[in-house]
Amino acid sequence: MDIYEKINELYDRKREIELGGGDDKIDRQHEKGKLTARERIDLLLDEGTFVELNPFVTHRNQDFGMDKMKGPGDGVVTGYGKVNGRPVYLFSQDFTVFGGALGEMHAMKIANVMDLAAKNGAPFIGLNDSGGARIQEGVVSLDGYGDIFYRNAIYSGVIPQISVILGPCAGGAVYSPAITDFVFMTDKTSQMFITGPKVIETVTGEKISSEDLGGSKVHNAISGNAHFRAASEEEVLSDVRRLLSYLPQNNEEMPPRFDAGTDRDDRPDLADIVPFETIRPYDVRKVIDQVVDADSFMEVQPEFARNIVVGLARIKGETVGLVCNQPKVMAGGLDIDSSDKAARFIRFCDSFNIPIITFEDVTGFFPGIKQEHGGIIRHGAKILYAYSEATVPKMTVILRKAYGGAYVALNSKSIGADIVYAWPNAEIAVMGPQGAANIIFAREIANSDDPEATRSAKIEEYKEKFANPYVAASHGMVDDVIDPRETRIKLIQALEMMRNKKEDRPKKKHGNIPL
Repeated sequence: MDIYEKINELYDRKREIELGGGDDKIDRQHEKGKLTARERIDLLLDEGTFVELNPFVTHRNQDFGMDKMKGPGDGVVTGYGKVNGRPVYLFSQDFTVFGGALGEMHAMKIANVMDLAAKNGAPFIGLNDSGGARIQEGVVSLDGYGDIFYRNAIYSGVIPQISVILGPCAGGAVYSPAITDFVFMTDKTSQMFITGPKVIETVTGEKISSEDLGGSKVHNAISGNAHFRAASEEEVLSDVRRLLSYLPQNNEEMPPRFDAGTDRDDRPDLADIVPFETIRPYDVRKVIDQVVDADSFMEVQPEFARNIVVGLARIKGETVGLVCNQPKVMAGGLDIDSSDKAARFIRFCDSFNIPIITFEDVTGFFPGIKQEHGGIIRHGAKILYAYSEATVPKMTVILRKAYGGAYVALNSKSIGADIVYAWPNAEIAVMGPQGAANIIFAREIANSDDPEATRSAKIEEYKEKFANPYVAASHGMVDDVIDPRETRIKLIQALEMMRNKKEDRPKKKHGNIPL
């Protein structure tokens, strides 16, 4: 046998590995509307850039008939490549081999490539499609999950970590995506749950389908466990590519900058978007679209806790994170879910050097027994903690209302905002003028010959004396009252001014955020 025969043998072995579970299982995967592990990698990465690692690894279990079963690649494809010309590391579980179930060597392959990603300061992406732990390997498979969870945790805030759910993800497997920064799901073909429908029916008697228990809509709109969903794998992987374009490679780099184009920076339409009357709703996305670069806003968790809008965008080509009250949902008030959503996004931006801009129009923390008993105090404190802890440039624009503790929580000067702007119609106060007037002037209103007229007069008096931006500005809590049409210009100037911002915190192991 000469060298060329050995080379031919090499390629034969690689072709066998690339077939995974074989043509029949690949066909079944396609019949379910799912792509194969390698097809997914080809869609995600720049063409021709994928380099596979450990393709010849397979299981070493001899029990339960496993000694007679082949497992090309042990059910997972790992390696690295490029997205938009920048390196990324990844794994893609192969459902055609052992149903993508995780065993000892499967986990070892994933852990190895995670370590490489961290050493080389590049994002890590997991394409999940797995039946869970490989039962035949027993506790060894559970130990493999632990190796992955540990790396998810220690590399959190060091490199961006993205999970894409493209099939089942059950039991302990769900905890790796839960630790990562962003979770993507596909409609109808992806599910996440700790215990499946059959176990739930056995234990509790409740009947539910896999989709209704843990499908993409459930986790994007109800549980908040996922951040994005799309109708197809092609669309969801395109969205992953788009997300990466906003992010730095690691926590020691700045996000990439893009050509901002030649659009004018004054935006005359801004003056007409926000209604002058504080009780009238509007869509804050219209404000966002007027301030950021055209078509640059990528909303995160758009279906969950819709009373707050968060996402990534660009202003003059520079990546920013946006945290915005949404007055058309619950009057923009903060509740338990919106507090969690905002706090986690703020901490992500701070981890990866992304400036944070807050558009504020808030009535306060949402009242009610359910909220109080559910722990709104603890959850609301997460926003305070996240803003206070963040050292990236932090800017706030008060669009209209800023009342009570929610005003303080949403990046006020007192908890570390670098720049606070207010529009001239902004009301900054302990509470809304109507409620304040009813308390402060209760006796005068009650004793008046015309209580309603007196109440109206006292409301206007309170607005004039307290609920306007100039009072806060006179105390230095607002840096400037600005023309709404110049909002984009002011933010561009602030971003340029703070590009080299450095801020130290007391040395400590880590803080104790109120989880």
